[in-house]
Amino acid sequence: MREEEKNRSSQWKTFFKKRWVFPAVYLVAAALLISTIVWYQAGNNSVKEPNVAENGKDLTGKNNEEPVVEVNQSFENVVMPVKNDDEVVIKTGFFDANASEEDQEAALIVDGNKYRPNTGLDIANKDGKEFEVVAALSGKVASVRQDALLGNVIEVEHEKGIVTIYQSVKDMKVKSGDSVKQGDVLATSSTSQLNMAAKNHVHFEIRKDDQALNPQTYFGQSLTVLSEVEVDDSKISGQIESGEGSENVKDTEDTGTEDTGSDTELELE
Repeated sequence: MREEEKNRSSQWKTFFKKRWVFPAVYLVAAALLISTIVWYQAGNNSVKEPNVAENGKDLTGKNNEEPVVEVNQSFENVVMPVKNDDEVVIKTGFFDANASEEDQEAALIVDGNKYRPNTGLDIANKDGKEFEVVAALSGKVASVRQDALLGNVIEVEHEKGIVTIYQSVKDMKVKSGDSVKQGDVLATSSTSQLNMAAKNHVHFEIRKDDQALNPQTYFGQSLTVLSEVEVDDSKISGQIESGEGSENVKDTEDTGTEDTGSDTELELE
């Protein structure tokens, strides 16, 4: 009997002397422990559904009715006030005091015995037909007024003193105080007594702190770039003081020179 017990004891000792025994026992024990923990947690913890705002209420129970504030307006790029750039031409360009004499002459509007330096762009359809005038930038409509000389005017305010102006329009779709997004239809192109040579067109301006900027320089530029522009009062002379229009006047004797600028068409790129 004792001999049999000795044999069994010897077998167990031989078994535990093997290298793989204790790592295997350890791994089995660890697996059992982990299984027990997972089972315990699964049985005692119920899944909680996340709180979801319903019916326009936030998690505090208050209605979320405040308007959404546009935070990316500063990063909008200025666009032409038309739906399709390829369908329009510039009838009269912007008068820049630093431009060549040829370009300056092309940007003059004949008004009796006076020349008016153009403070914006006169844009027309290639086929001469009327077209929809759209917002070049998002903003708030500051003014909508009828004007026989300028052909009606819409002014839209933006950030940091920037204003876009749309003249020679009809069938206005907005009113003062309206918020507009870039590309929204504001009106339809029309004619004006001021620049009859341009026929059906829209007169478009960009102004900072009431000083006219050349729109062609800033097409494709962001509102942030516009806000950093330093205005130069010497660029344009003789601004109309009535406030009824944004065209400027350059007093000049009528020498009978033919106004080639009004009929010049610059193809848009």
